[in-house]
Amino acid sequence: MNRQNIPAIIGMPLILCAVIIGGVLLAAPVEAAGLTAFDDPDSMANPIIFLAILLSFTAVLLLLIKYAKQQLIGLIIGGAILLTYFYVFLAISGHFIASAILAAGTAAVAAILAIILLYRYPKWYVIDSLGIVLASGVAAIFGASLAIMPVIILLSLLAVYDAISVYRTKHMITLAEGVMDQKMPILFVIPKKLGYTGSYEKITPSAEGNEIKKERGTFLMGMGDAIMPAILVVSAYTFIQSPIPAIGAAIGSFIGLGVLLLMVFSGKPQAGLPPLNGGVILGFLAGCILASEWAWVLVL
Repeated sequence: MNRQNIPAIIGMPLILCAVIIGGVLLAAPVEAAGLTAFDDPDSMANPIIFLAILLSFTAVLLLLIKYAKQQLIGLIIGGAILLTYFYVFLAISGHFIASAILAAGTAAVAAILAIILLYRYPKWYVIDSLGIVLASGVAAIFGASLAIMPVIILLSLLAVYDAISVYRTKHMITLAEGVMDQKMPILFVIPKKLGYTGSYEKITPSAEGNEIKKERGTFLMGMGDAIMPAILVVSAYTFIQSPIPAIGAAIGSFIGLGVLLLMVFSGKPQAGLPPLNGGVILGFLAGCILASEWAWVLVL
């Protein structure tokens, strides 16, 4: 085993674990604050709506990249990050502060401070710490908004889409490079050495097509690679009484990450979501078998 791969083998599962735990802990505050993304969690239209929004957003970014509108890309993604932080901090502050106005004000201040910190001090540990908060919040919002079957459909569609966009159309590579050019803090950074002191702004984009890339003194992991498996874990925790399916999903996500790391370390470009989403779905189903928990299927 290459010793340079050890930080990724240790760091990426720890980040995934933190996002899963954070998503589970934030699920109840998100629901209490009414910040769920869909009114009807059982609707089979939800995954289609999610995918349509994702494709539209991707298309807009690709057009902006094509016409070299880098500043506009930065504003759009930066605005999306700011808004997401506001919702996450609103759920947290609303859990502790009775006044809705005061909770909203606290969330706004916290979101602005997070953005300032990300852009003024983009060290890897700042990026990762705030990234875990962001990813946990997104996983909680969608996990608490989508029942089991819609989540499984969504993750399956996203796995297929990711494979097509990386292996066939390759537009995901173009999108990743365009976003990387703007140094947007939407990736987890894992240093190869303990003494690494570089900042995210000094990381150079690469044309590799995998979701997890080796860049100079760091490994990079897309936030989506942690968010998507965590959504099913949060959904299982929210909509199923037995904890075993959620635990099975979490274990399956780690197995999927292990498979992905083996694929990436082989040196060939890889799509991240097929093994990750496949692992979490299979782990969830294994947990359902152990717990004899199939009530979620009857929703159909």
